[in-house]
Amino acid sequence: MMKRIIIVVMMLWNLLTGQDALANDWANKDYYAQANRALMAGEPDAERVVLMGNSITEFWFELHPDFFGSHHLVGRGIGGQVSSQMLARFRQDVINLGPRIVVINCGTNDIAENNGPYDEDITMDNIKSMTELALSHGIKVVLSSVLPTDGFCWNPGVEDVVGKIHHLNQRIVDYCAAMQIPYVDYYPVMSSDGAAMNKALTDDGVHPNSAGYDIMEVKLLDTLSQMNQPNNQQ
Repeated sequence: MMKRIIIVVMMLWNLLTGQDALANDWANKDYYAQANRALMAGEPDAERVVLMGNSITEFWFELHPDFFGSHHLVGRGIGGQVSSQMLARFRQDVINLGPRIVVINCGTNDIAENNGPYDEDITMDNIKSMTELALSHGIKVVLSSVLPTDGFCWNPGVEDVVGKIHHLNQRIVDYCAAMQIPYVDYYPVMSSDGAAMNKALTDDGVHPNSAGYDIMEVKLLDTLSQMNQPNNQQ
């Protein structure tokens, strides 16, 4: 919880001052550098799955490390990041690790304007670029929905949050259909009203709590299981 508070405070500070605390490493490529070296020095894992994302992915590992360890999952989430930062570190934190699958979850912080005004086309371009990079290296891709929320405590001035999330999610759905790649839809099971995240599943309205991650895990494992079916060619 304390780490979440610190991340939210940093987001607010950057928004208010326009200063980037990571000016010399905007994408924070160094964040997982040591962990990546250790992983690549260890035994190869043909079943490795990398989860690329923001604080929602980062906190998932922190709250449920056993889930990651039991299912060959590697968490590569960094709090506060937008899709362009994820794309910039995609080679270091995904491709170089040689996973079988990458699961990409992003868009929340783009909509929250963590890196300036939100442009849906740019966000989609970043998602497409990460997807194409992975596929070109023989890595299967899963794209996931932006999780429900109706506002951001660190930037409450963002308007039409729900509408922006719905529209971006629909574009991700359409892209997955066109590319014939799996889409894991967390949105319906995480929202009780089609807008905000279910209060029982979050402590701050944006990030899942342990109960929320329990539900997401069922959805993710179901998707990964379907990808393991013999008739799945992706």
